[in-house]
Amino acid sequence: MQPKSSDRQSMIVWVLLVIVGAILCIVGWYRFIAHAQEHGSWRDPSPHHVQFVTVEDGVRLEVLDWGGSGRPIVLLAGSGNTAHVFDDFAPKLTDCCHVYGVTRRGYGESSHPESGYDDQRLADDVFQVLKVLKIDKPILAGHSMAGGELTTLGNQHSDRLAGLVYLDALADPRDFPASDPAFMALFRNLPAPMRKPPPLDDSSFSAYRAAQVRNKQGVFP
Repeated sequence: MQPKSSDRQSMIVWVLLVIVGAILCIVGWYRFIAHAQEHGSWRDPSPHHVQFVTVEDGVRLEVLDWGGSGRPIVLLAGSGNTAHVFDDFAPKLTDCCHVYGVTRRGYGESSHPESGYDDQRLADDVFQVLKVLKIDKPILAGHSMAGGELTTLGNQHSDRLAGLVYLDALADPRDFPASDPAFMALFRNLPAPMRKPPPLDDSSFSAYRAAQVRNKQGVFP
């Protein structure tokens, strides 16, 4: 029995709709990919020049230069951040200062050596950047853990610096209150705020403390 003419027409229409739908899906997908490639890739909006300075064999630090006029100021980020954390803030200083930012070793695009993370070595890294780039009498401004570098540099090279600015930074991380037995004794009789951590957490924390000791950073928390 031959299919009716109306049935054949319905089938043809259905096939055409499927083909058109498939074409629209393919076109839409390619347009989505093109849009994602155009707008999805990150672009650094901050007007800085990027360079790398060798501070010892095999170790290079990323240095950002926002330009500006006046006394040089060097920005040092806190733990977990690179110099790019100042991308929005640094340009606001260029009317009065020539602004630089240094990404310490182990972070971002700077080298990630296995050692050299104590305050002395980190401070030496910053000082080497100052020498290589001929940055004369800068103000150093550091956040959080950068306080250790600021204090070390201030103690050893006060004649080469114009000033130190501590941005919510410890003057010396080894002065952390938890290093004082009398301070910690105040908390011994308090109820535990949470259940005891599992053994794996304890071992991870112990490994972290041991790494601090190896790198001569002091022990905190």
